[in-house]
Amino acid sequence: MRRTLLSLTVPVALLSGCVNLAPTYTQPAAPVPAAWASAPAGMAAAEPAARDLGWREFFVDARLRGVVELALANNRDLRVAALNIDRARAQYGVTRAGAFPSANLGASGSRTRTPGSVSSSGQTRLATQYNVNLGLTSYELDLFGRVRNLSDAALESFFATEDARRGTQLSLVAEVATAWLVLATDQQRLQLARETLATRQKSYDLIKRSYDLGAQSGLALAQAQTTVDTARADAAAFDSQAEQSRNALNLLAGTTVPAELLPPPMAAMAQAPAAQLLAPPAELPSSVLQQRPDVLAAEHALRASNANIGAARAAFFPRITLTGSAGTASSSLSGLFADGSAAWNFAPSISLPIFDGGINRANLGVAEAQQQIQLSSYEKTLQVAFREVADALAARRTLGERLAAQQSLVAATTRAFELSDALFRSGGAAYLDVLDAQRALYAAQQSLISLQLTEQTNRLTLYKVLGGGWRETTEQAAGGMAPKSTGG
Repeated sequence: MRRTLLSLTVPVALLSGCVNLAPTYTQPAAPVPAAWASAPAGMAAAEPAARDLGWREFFVDARLRGVVELALANNRDLRVAALNIDRARAQYGVTRAGAFPSANLGASGSRTRTPGSVSSSGQTRLATQYNVNLGLTSYELDLFGRVRNLSDAALESFFATEDARRGTQLSLVAEVATAWLVLATDQQRLQLARETLATRQKSYDLIKRSYDLGAQSGLALAQAQTTVDTARADAAAFDSQAEQSRNALNLLAGTTVPAELLPPPMAAMAQAPAAQLLAPPAELPSSVLQQRPDVLAAEHALRASNANIGAARAAFFPRITLTGSAGTASSSLSGLFADGSAAWNFAPSISLPIFDGGINRANLGVAEAQQQIQLSSYEKTLQVAFREVADALAARRTLGERLAAQQSLVAATTRAFELSDALFRSGGAAYLDVLDAQRALYAAQQSLISLQLTEQTNRLTLYKVLGGGWRETTEQAAGGMAPKSTGG
């Protein structure tokens, strides 16, 4: 029986997969410039730094790293992305199973009584039969690569799902870090508003005493009251905003972030929470985009559509299926495995499409149109990625100058406030001059806080849009025992 089964399966293995009708895949040319002309000095080779630098090295603040670890363990969006990978892996296994014969071991027994009234001999007959066989059920000889291309399409879909998970993880890391920085900024704004309120309250108390003594007018007192109320309203607003930012961070983390992992105000940070991407001057090539998870996912989807064309083309050719079994048969259990009891059957079939109402041609048209759709999606993904990097580099180019100018403005407005306040106390200036200086200083300080946040989030954006940490996420994916290609 074993020799008989081998004689059936060996030719199957030799005949399967002789022709592949899928178009030969070549990576499309990137519809973007070869480099970013606006890349600032020091950012030119940021690509290797961003690509090789895992988020644990990129974030230098231990508290921020702790929050990111919480999010990677508990965020529901990332969990769904991981489960989608499991589903795609299982679907690939289902599809790939069609490339191998399906063998089933069966045993049966029957006993039949035929009454003499219907028997040809006129006598009652008893018939007994026992069977044991190993069967091959409807195995398709993949002569034109239909099954193999379907398997390759499922494999590419799996890879696309894995890259989508990597993209989700990269986006999550950037979103968590941004939310953490926003919370730090809101806390600093709240702290500034409270300090400003305390300062203005002292000024109001001074004006009130002078007013009670008749040295100040009611207008000056009312003006002082407006500054106190404005600062009080700002403090309440920033308090609420900081609480909302904390809630947003908890949502991204998928759990309540412990107090020891929450950020201090940005002014109290000993060092920047996100590292700088430094490199020697040179052009930054746009080829770095090929390693972005969304670009890789789009290319795998394109490869899958290419394989589907091969499966659609194979439908125009004959389909050969094999059904057979080999085993033993006997009228008694004792003789089931005796010499001469071998039994087998072999039933190949061939199906050649003659007239199908145009369904095969329509299916091919659908597959070819889908391939063009995926090609356009791939090119659009590259163009969007190029624009994201260009925008981040354009903002980066002037951020240093903007920060220096804003810091100088804060210093100048601080000096102006101090001088106007000293003149007012000595009677050499009106209180309106003090109010103007207070407002200018407060606005300059708030703008500096916002610009510091912009500088930090720009680092995060560059890290994300350059596909940061792809080596780290690729190694994690390799640990997940990704399926191997069928070699199609």
